[in-house]
Amino acid sequence: MRAGTGGEPHSDAGGKPDSAVVRDALGVGVAVGLSGFAFGVTSAGGGLTLLQTCALSLLVFTGASQFALVGALAAGGNPLTAAAGAFFLGVRNTFYGLRLSQLLALPRAVRPFAAQWVIDETTAVTLAQPTRRAARIGFTVTGLTLYLLWNLTTLLGALGAKAIGDTDAWGLDAAGPAVFLALLAPMLRTTIERAVGALAVLLGLGLLPVLPAGVPVLAAALAAPIALYIAGRRQTGTRNDAQEEDR
Repeated sequence: MRAGTGGEPHSDAGGKPDSAVVRDALGVGVAVGLSGFAFGVTSAGGGLTLLQTCALSLLVFTGASQFALVGALAAGGNPLTAAAGAFFLGVRNTFYGLRLSQLLALPRAVRPFAAQWVIDETTAVTLAQPTRRAARIGFTVTGLTLYLLWNLTTLLGALGAKAIGDTDAWGLDAAGPAVFLALLAPMLRTTIERAVGALAVLLGLGLLPVLPAGVPVLAAALAAPIALYIAGRRQTGTRNDAQEEDR
């Protein structure tokens, strides 16, 4: 470890102070963790018991899938169909895990426990870090803060479901997606990255009315290969034109 500017400790060249990583991670963890209150209220209002509601947050711990499940059940959907929709929505975490496993390079004994924290917010914070040390700190602090707060606020929301009333009027369930978008936006620096983001939005929203819950999110992943294919074709065409001019 070496001292950075102003005495701030760094571990790797080009990294940022550990305190800055912790501060950013805590900000995300607290902001999103508090929205667990909305899930607790929604789940209890949808007919799930206190134990069922808390078990979902403890064991599933992926907000979008949890909201999808309780939303489908509250609307009178079949439990198996609701579970399938939540499952498909949570599959994206598998792809996050493939990337984070290489970036974090955690010991094998730790990986099964770390997998529980592979979600949108921990992935966004981790990928935003410049070094492996910072990525590990960001992942750990975000995951721990978010897991503790999400489960605590889930409990409080389920207990206070009758007092809060209509959760849609409060809009608390939008806190998680809003924070994730705020983290993602600064990472879209190049034209191809912005094109992938825009195409993913179009695919996700366009397929939402015609596909089961969770499937549009998976379909939106096709934006990356489509955009890269188009960009590759353009580069090939540009090279061919340049070669023709040289002749």
